[in-house]
This record gives sequence, structure tokens and C-alpha cells, in this order.
Amino acid sequence: QVQLVESGGGLVEAGGSLRLSCAHSGITFSTYAMGWFRQAPGKEREFVAVIGWSGGSTAYADSVKGRFTISRDNAKNTVYLQMNSLKPEDTAVYFCAVAKSMRSIVVITSYEYWGQGTQVTVSS
Repeated sequence: QVQLVESGGGLVEAGGSLRLSCAHSGITFSTYAMGWFRQAPGKEREFVAVIGWSGGSTAYADSVKGRFTISRDNAKNTVYLQMNSLKPEDTAVYFCAVAKSMRSIVVITSYEYWGQGTQVTVSS
């Protein structure tokens, strides 16, 4: 049984930082990419960042480029999202997800498994 559990969300003032974690288990793919998406109230879920198996390949949404950093520790089965210089428009529920490859990584349907999400709220 595949499980993805996000943590690290919370309330932070604009300009602050948070580090999200996603601990996962039960994934049987030999290699897999890990992504972060977010969904704000009344909006569609959107791509934030993705990282390949080795960590050498990453991609970011333009809205977070230069502020967010994705990383992973395969020994710990955990992927991270370091979020700096947070803005009120970053407020959303953040989800981690598993994809078999780095193809079409901004497309939600490319991801096989999803976590339940963690709330991030940035106050102005």
C-alpha cells in the first residue's frame, strides 16, 4: 500500500520560510519522480516543482522559481520543499505526488499517487 504523508505546513508571515516534507512508502517503481502541487481555495490544483530520481533534474513553476527548492533523500524516502520569501498568494494546500518519469510533469494525470496535503497560510 502506497502512502504519502506531507508535513511542515503552517501559518507564516509574508517574507518568511517553511520547509515541507513528504514521507512516502510502499512505492514499487524502481525509479520515480516526486512532485509538489498546490491548490488554493476556488482554484485548480497547480504544479509547483518536481525532482527526478537522482535529484539531478528539477523543474519549477515560474511563480516559485528562485524562491522554492525541491530536494529528496532516497535513503529516507522523503522529498522536501524549501519555501523562502513566501507571499500571500502562496497560500494553498500543498500536495506531494509520485510520477513514473519526468515526462509531462506539469500535468496532474502524470502522477500515480498523491498525499492528503498540508495547509500553508501566508499572512500579509
